[in-house]
Amino acid sequence: MNRIENQVAIVTGGTKGVGKAIASSLLEQKGKVVICARNKTDVDRCVEELAVKAKGRIAGTVCDVSNLEQVRSLVAFAAERFGGIDILVNNAAIGLFAGVSEITPEQWRQVIDTNLTGVFYCCHAAIPHLKQRGGGYIINISSLAGKNPFKGGSAYNASKFGLNGFSEAIMQDLRYDNIRVSYVMPGSVNTRFGQHEVSTDSSWKLAPEDVAQVVVGLLQHDPRCLPSAVEMRPSKPKKN
Repeated sequence: MNRIENQVAIVTGGTKGVGKAIASSLLEQKGKVVICARNKTDVDRCVEELAVKAKGRIAGTVCDVSNLEQVRSLVAFAAERFGGIDILVNNAAIGLFAGVSEITPEQWRQVIDTNLTGVFYCCHAAIPHLKQRGGGYIINISSLAGKNPFKGGSAYNASKFGLNGFSEAIMQDLRYDNIRVSYVMPGSVNTRFGQHEVSTDSSWKLAPEDVAQVVVGLLQHDPRCLPSAVEMRPSKPKKN
């Protein structure tokens, strides 16, 4: 049974890297997908690329998830475009890394507001629509940084530790509304996230498609089963 076919999904940060891979995989499973990002050019380009294999089942709009009104507009756009919402994948995130004395208050707020508060905004806006459909699935893309602190990661670690706790709590809030909640914690992924470059030298890292495969697997699980937290890491990390 394909549990994704004809389901409507929102994927935040869906124009590149992990988010784009998730959106593409959902389309391959015959889902309907709305992506968003802060940059309109990125959104338009990605929708055009994905429409080649999923014309009529992909749409996109501009949304900064740290802005509540933009999040509300995103959710309303998705519900109007495809008639409802069944799946929310909270993938949008930023990584700013510096020692606690060097990171600015503005950078701290940017990380927390995007990676944590933005997830709350998206859930808060989408949950009524999921309930209207009789249930659904929320998948939060976290990180192993949500359980393993590292030097220079004060803001990012805080946002992902918080996201893990938030995910655990809302999982218990929503389980009897037939809304399942999982969070995925990838380790190093070969993307441009955090000012990194995609390269063959980083081929030991996870690929965005690896994360997408886990997301699809979660959505395809029988509803009686909830893999609430998934850790992912490279099989053979680069030796120091």
